[in-house]
Amino acid sequence: MRTGPARPISRQIIAFALVGVVNTLTYYGFYLLFLTRLPYLAAHVLASVLSMIGSFFLNARFTYRTRPTLRKFLLFPLTNATNFLVTTAGVYVVVGVFHVGDRFAPLLASVVAIPVTFVVSRMIMLPQGAPVTATPPSPHAEPPPCPPALPAPPVQPPAR
Repeated sequence: MRTGPARPISRQIIAFALVGVVNTLTYYGFYLLFLTRLPYLAAHVLASVLSMIGSFFLNARFTYRTRPTLRKFLLFPLTNATNFLVTTAGVYVVVGVFHVGDRFAPLLASVVAIPVTFVVSRMIMLPQGAPVTATPPSPHAEPPPCPPALPAPPVQPPAR
């Protein structure tokens, strides 16, 4: 069992997932609200835009612990562009091809693009060169094994 400090990427994945849950609920609430007055694709687009804005601020604060800047805000929609295209196509396929109800289509379609969104958002939200893996090893961790020693060269008798 690992008892050392958690990897930053692990904490970010957990925070990203929690923000994603909040964001999905926000999106879905807006979607249902707009669905009362708009066609399902229009409701999806408007709910996506509003939830994307909330997602930016929540991810800046809780996932990546970085200061939200105008540059990051303007680039952040790129992180969701793939997600948006995949979910929009998914909503269309789920409703239009598979004839699943329009109320659940966005939830089914959103599952496909989540990992891509994490990777791309991390690239935008964190400075270039930010560590991707672990913090320095714990002082209690075992050192890596030493490579095997090379055999000693044969001893030559002194020349006479």
